[in-house]
Amino acid sequence: MLIDSHCHLDFPELASDRAGVLARAKAAGIDGMVTISTRVKRFHEIIAIAEAHPEIWCSVGTHPHQADEELDIFPEDLIRLSAHPKCVAIGEAGLDYFYDNAPKAAQAEGLRRHIAASRATQLPLVIHSRQCDADMAAILREESGQGAFPFVLHCFTAGTDLALTALELGGYISFSGIITFKNAEEIRDVARLVPADRYLVETDAPYLAPIPHRGAKNEPSYVAHTAAKVAEVRGVSVEQVGEETTRNFFRLFSKATPV
Repeated sequence: MLIDSHCHLDFPELASDRAGVLARAKAAGIDGMVTISTRVKRFHEIIAIAEAHPEIWCSVGTHPHQADEELDIFPEDLIRLSAHPKCVAIGEAGLDYFYDNAPKAAQAEGLRRHIAASRATQLPLVIHSRQCDADMAAILREESGQGAFPFVLHCFTAGTDLALTALELGGYISFSGIITFKNAEEIRDVARLVPADRYLVETDAPYLAPIPHRGAKNEPSYVAHTAAKVAEVRGVSVEQVGEETTRNFFRLFSKATPV
């Protein structure tokens, strides 16, 4: 059993063949997936997907790329929308200094609003963090000091220091297909040190397809390749990775129930 803890089924690359995508996921042993919100103002689109399929859940939030477009979204809006039975997480929100598509101040403000919603609901916050390790660590420490909130660093690409900070604060770390890439040794190092009860796997589909599909459109069925690489890196069986990540998923995404 595997859960794809982060994908984007509303994105055109997957929406154009959603039935096929879901059929291939089922055939590959993927028993559930979370389709992740990137714009609160399009929440109705992903909630419709989750409502139509028992094995799909969703989140509500604003991606840092769109942070300045949704500064009229406040914690109470996220809290209200997250009450839907199929909404199991807040986000994704965070900081992205690689593309820098939104002002850093807007990204930070958006992240803090999402943290407030996560703290209030105790739904996990799905965090996007890219080339911003020091600022992300500082915000996580400061906000955790104001009250604990569950969170996962999704599609982990950061350094060991941020990983250790997240683990210290009770967070989880999710590995994507990037862990299969030749130049991802630092990420594999992190995968070796993360405790067995604090890691997840994901695709971030339609992006970041793992080897042997690198360069192609990614989809939830390919999370099996990521799980296989994590198993190799950790020196355990694929079955153990499936059991651990599924157990971790339902502990963190506690509102989700197995189908």
